[in-house]
Amino acid sequence: MRDIVYFDLETRHSAAEVGGWHNTAEMRMSVGVTYSTASGKYAIYSEEMVDDLITQLRQADLVVGYNHEHFDYGVLQRYTMWNMADITNNLDLCRDIEQRGGVRVKLDSVAAASIGSSKTAVGTQALKWWADYVKTGNVELLMDIARYCCFDVKVTRDVHWYGAEHGFIRYDDKKGGTVELPVDWKL
Repeated sequence: MRDIVYFDLETRHSAAEVGGWHNTAEMRMSVGVTYSTASGKYAIYSEEMVDDLITQLRQADLVVGYNHEHFDYGVLQRYTMWNMADITNNLDLCRDIEQRGGVRVKLDSVAAASIGSSKTAVGTQALKWWADYVKTGNVELLMDIARYCCFDVKVTRDVHWYGAEHGFIRYDDKKGGTVELPVDWKL
């Protein structure tokens, strides 16, 4: 069975805190999450477990994420000497949609229009949970980050599965309408 690994991570710091989006490696990972089709299970990784995360991504037949090649791999770059995009087989849904449709679309927009689902929070909330965890040591805050990240992985997986099954995805345009975009994603 082909192992498709769906992937997302959350960071400890915002772009503003590290001097801009060009410093993604300085944002550091708070939590990383994968879902593997081979195991049918989610895995949650702390920064201390990042080597295991990188190994899973390297061994996957396909890594699917949303803007993961640019952002998430940029964050992981601090933890490895390899260029993650070069050592993994990837389908970046954000990049693919942008190349096909000529417009950059948020995951929430694609999820709402395609599968009737949306994200449970925004990335800035995950940053707040991390800051509160650092102040208080309350492990439940780490679980909040992990649950949020798991749900983003689930939404990414479900959008990919929808596109693979139907041959198109939908997203909301800026005029209040919906765009249907053909895709040739495979499972």
